[in-house]
Amino acid sequence: MFGLGSFARVANELRRDIAAARARDPAAQGVSPVEILATWPGIHALLSHRVAHALHEAGMPLVPRSMSVFTRAVTGIEIHPAAMIGRGLFIDHGSGVVIGETARIGDDVTLYQGVTLGGTGFQTGKRHPTVEDNVTIGSGAKLLGPITIGHGAKIGANSVVITDVPPNATVVGNPGHPVRVDGRRPEGPDADWIHLPDPIAEAIQGLATRIGDLERAVSKLSGEQERAPAEVRPLRPVRGQNPAGG
Repeated sequence: MFGLGSFARVANELRRDIAAARARDPAAQGVSPVEILATWPGIHALLSHRVAHALHEAGMPLVPRSMSVFTRAVTGIEIHPAAMIGRGLFIDHGSGVVIGETARIGDDVTLYQGVTLGGTGFQTGKRHPTVEDNVTIGSGAKLLGPITIGHGAKIGANSVVITDVPPNATVVGNPGHPVRVDGRRPEGPDADWIHLPDPIAEAIQGLATRIGDLERAVSKLSGEQERAPAEVRPLRPVRGQNPAGG
């Protein structure tokens, strides 16, 4: 049943959620915990979910789902009462966020608006993603199916992820591709979605380099004059400063 122990657990989780909002939201700098609790929709959705989840685990009928529906109408964030969410989740803005029934979210995860942790098909059982600790998921990203997002991974905005993501990887594109930034796998919610690599452009650049090598080899064999290599323009020119201040 939902007793004092459950109430204390919800209170502790709420304190961690508020601390996460203060640490990861620039708009929360200098804002009191009371104001965050009163005005941050992501906090409202998490508080409602934590209570609804405790009631769901206690076997309470109707009330947990009713709370989920009401919270969706107020905040635009839909979290199934059965979803398991760890400590320190931060939902920034939150409108359009959907977290499915069998989703599992670890500690210190950051979700931006429009993120979906959804299922695929009509199968039963585990059908939603498992997100491990310290993962950052950008705006509009869709994670579909019973996949696992490894510790410290970063999912780029509007990526569609349908396969497992290794720990500390950065994923971009549709379907999502794990990439490296400056030869390393970055970790943490720095929110810099501008300077992520473009795996398609990199693949085309590799093909263009290979074609250039072949043309030079053919020119030497045939005695023809070498042609100037064709210019490969980036598909997505990167401009601007890191929005996270880096």
